Parts: sequence; structure tokens; C-alpha cells
Amino acid sequence: MSSAEPTEADPTGADPTGADPTGAASVAAELAAPAPAAPAPAAAGPTGAASVAPAPAASPAVSAATAEPAGAGRPATRPGRPAPAVRNPGRVAHRTAPVPPPLPGLAESARLLAEGATTSTALVADALARIEATQPTLNAFRHLRAEAALAEAAEADRRLAAGERLPLLGVPVAVKDDTDVAGLPTHFGCAGERPPATADSEAVRRLRAAGAVVVGKTNSCELGQWPFTEGPGFGATRNPWNTAHTPGGSSGGSAAAVAAGLVPAALGSDGAGSVRIPAAWTHLVGIKPQRGRVSVHPHSDAFQGLTVNGPLARTVADAALLLDAAAGPHPEDLHRPPAVRAAEAARRDPGRLRVALAWRPPLTLTGAGPDPEVRRAVTALAETLARLGHHVEEARPRYGLIGLAFVPRATAGIAEFAARHPEPALLDPRTRSALRTGTRLGGRAVRAARAREVRQHRRIGALFDTSGFDVLLTPTTAAPPPRIGRFDELSAWRTDLAMTAACPYAWPWNVLGWPGVNVPAGFTRSGLPVGAQLLGPSRAEERLIALAAQLEDDLRWDEHRPLIP
Repeated sequence: MSSAEPTEADPTGADPTGADPTGAASVAAELAAPAPAAPAPAAAGPTGAASVAPAPAASPAVSAATAEPAGAGRPATRPGRPAPAVRNPGRVAHRTAPVPPPLPGLAESARLLAEGATTSTALVADALARIEATQPTLNAFRHLRAEAALAEAAEADRRLAAGERLPLLGVPVAVKDDTDVAGLPTHFGCAGERPPATADSEAVRRLRAAGAVVVGKTNSCELGQWPFTEGPGFGATRNPWNTAHTPGGSSGGSAAAVAAGLVPAALGSDGAGSVRIPAAWTHLVGIKPQRGRVSVHPHSDAFQGLTVNGPLARTVADAALLLDAAAGPHPEDLHRPPAVRAAEAARRDPGRLRVALAWRPPLTLTGAGPDPEVRRAVTALAETLARLGHHVEEARPRYGLIGLAFVPRATAGIAEFAARHPEPALLDPRTRSALRTGTRLGGRAVRAARAREVRQHRRIGALFDTSGFDVLLTPTTAAPPPRIGRFDELSAWRTDLAMTAACPYAWPWNVLGWPGVNVPAGFTRSGLPVGAQLLGPSRAEERLIALAAQLEDDLRWDEHRPLIP
């Protein structure tokens, strides 16, 4: 999630003097300022494809857990650029019936199907209707596969009636648009046309093998770089809790779809917090698994080992179920950790754990620290852990200059993906800046950055191995979700400064390749969700999932849902 060109002294792109001549503090403060409402232009789909264009937000109210109604936001696209639509071949996308209620969760959907209390056809049809009805306000999806999904649902119903049982047989899910689904293009947030993928990615293949029905692909920012899901290729994806605000990024479409009950769960990807950040900002559980847990094939080592695939869901049990279904290597994968049983862990008592609470993020020279409302929410979560019998004390991980390992790998990864774009002129100027930086930092700098990882494991791992902590607790983000459009027209440098100030906590665990789980931590006084991270050492998913499930049993965060139009 980085596109600025770094200085030698500071890999994050911040001024090494700390004087902030570019105004990082002012940019970060500006994120919370009111944004004027304006209508979004309509868009026409390509010839032969029916489409739904993003439209102005209708300012839905939020649930009783929040304090004020949601507000209207900025246009879905930049001025003068039409908002492309959800591709939905062969099906005209418009509301013809009342909007179905939110879909049940993943495990509940699987149970209802196995018991014959509903059908896959009904669940998939409801998901498609709800997606189409909310596309003008939320804009969560880039592509739908309505006809194919309904055909697969009918086949799932036949298999269910014949007595076949699979973990997700007939359950609708969504995947992020950086993931190949046969027959659909993989735009990864970019403008322009791309040919359809000829085969499913390994993660999608495994979801299908578990019986899931993929209804569509969700929006991502361009090449997954930023903690917001906006761009000229698709418009702006909006937060179901308040449509004036972003759901985060880069898995913002998946987060918005799950939070709004459009699908029971969705797959995202996390290269610098891109599952955990939108999970925090939409009141979801988001799991960043161990590197290699869920295959990124057809990529062997996405973003130089930073990026992993992971689930977003409303409950720990649902996220664990999706993780189990998607997990497993492709024969060509470089990273192959031993299997875990996530769903079983979600039903297990975690025991009494030592939890380190860390407020100070890694060195970024932006002066970033948690917003008072984020600190209040995470403090309350730490107090809950103590009340549940865990030992909680403040500690400070020895991050060192971990940014020196992150920036070369991140920008080289962006450069690799950007170089494959057939129309480079359509890329965001900030992406082109990252491409230049990544090209310069490729080769020797990337090899040196990756060689540091073993030492970083030892230094940061001392928190677990020497100090004896089981889990690290930090805020997931330093700030609540920013308003839509507040990163518009910023340079690459200022975008990096602003997003580093808002999201300084998540990315080190991508450098390490270790697992982390976002859990909902509550709401700001204005009703915006915030989250906390449970972070562990290598291959600690089961411990983190068990602890997250214990918190959920106590706090019952899944009972709070946004009200959407």
C-alpha cells in the first residue's frame, strides 16, 4: 500500500527531518472534514453487457449501536469520468421486487441448506437481487455472474437433494477482483478492458470444490495499493455504516458486500492490511493468514511475498469456515505451511493467554498515533480480555527499520503488476510513480529486503519467544474510516503520508508473513466502526481464532448490523 518515492533516510516516504513540509498532519486531519455531496454520473455498460452504474448515496441510517445517521458523500467518480458498471452479461440489472433481507451467515446458510430449510437457488437469487438493489449506493461489485451462479445453484440443489454434503455446498460467496474467476476479467481495480481469465485461481478452485457458488467479483482500488476503494475504473465503493465514508481498502468491495449482507462471506487479499483495514472499518472479522495458507496461484509469490488471501465475515466461525475451504497449496506454490483446522479452533477455549498491548506503531516519521476514539475502543477491548482472565500488559515490539524491507517489496510488486497492464496511460499517476520507484528498487534492493526477514523474525519474535507473550494486541488503524474522495487529487507523496498516518499498524505483519485477525472494537461517537488486531507468531492462526471467538461470545458484535437502503 505504498506508492510514494522514498528517501534514503526513511523508506516510508516521510520527511526525515520530521518537519512535515508536505503537510502530513494537515492531510490526515483533513480526512475527517465534511465533504460536499454531489451526484455521480450515470454509466453505460459495454455493448452486449447489461450494467448498473453507481448513483448518489441515499444516506441510510445505521443500527442502534451507532449514534447518528449516515450521510451522503462525494461523487462516485472523478469529474468528467464516467463510472463503469457491474458487468452482468445477459441479465438486465434493475430492481423489480422488494429488496430481500440480509443473507444469513456462512455457517447458518450451510446449515439451512443441509436441513432443506432453504435452497441454493433462493439464496443465490436473493444475493443477486440485494447486490443489484444496493449497487447504486454501495457499489461493492465490479462483475456479476448471475446466469452462471443461478445455474450452479440449481445444480447444487440437485446434489443436496441427492444427499451430497460439502462444507459450502450451494452457499453464495464473493471474491475480490484481484482473483481469477474463469470467464471474467481480472481488472484489479484498473480502468480499461482485460480479457476473461481462462481458469480459476487455486483459491477459487478450492471454494468451488467445497461447493460454494461464486456470485461475482468485488471492487478493489488500483493494484491494491491504498486503504480506500475508489478509482476511475469503477467509481467509489461506500461504507454500509455511513455512505459518506470509505469501507477501507484494498478489499473494500468484499468488506462492503459482507457488512451489508449481500453475501454471507467473501475472500479478500492482504498485502499491507488490505483485509484487516476494511474489516476494522466495516465491523467485520478479517483474517490475514500465514503466508502460503491460502494459495495466491497463478502468482507464486504475490507482491514479493507480502500478499496473502484471507476471509472477511461477520463472525469468527464464518471467517474460519471460509478459511478452511480456501486453504491449501497449489503444486507450484513456494510457501506451504502445515494445515490448520480453523473452524475447530473457533469452537475451542483459548486458555489463559499473555497479551501484549502496543500503542506505538513502527517508525514512519509521520507522528502517527491512535485517534482518541480508536484508543478508547481498543482500551475497552483490552479490558474485556483482562476480565476474561487473560494477562494484559503494555509492551513495545522491536520493529526496528522494518520499512526498509517493506517499501522495495511493495513497490516492486506494484511495478510487476503495472507492467502487465495493456494500457499504461490509464493507470493512476500515483501508480505510475510507484512503478518507477519499484523498477529502481527491484533486483538487488528487493533481494536485500527479503534477506532481512530472518533477522526481523528473531527481533520482533522475541516478544513471543523471550518475553513470553502469546498474542500482540494493537489498533488495526490509527483513525476511523475517512470520507469518500479525501485522497482525490493528492500526489503520490501526500497520499502515502496521509494513508501512513491513518494506517500505520498493519503492514509489518505482511513483511513477517505471520497471521493476524481483525476483530470489531466498537464505534466512534458518530457511529463509525473501528477495529483491533490480534497478532501472533508464525502459524498461530488457531490461537488467534480461538481468542477472537471468545471475545465475540462475550461482546456479541455480530448482533450490530447497518441499515442499508
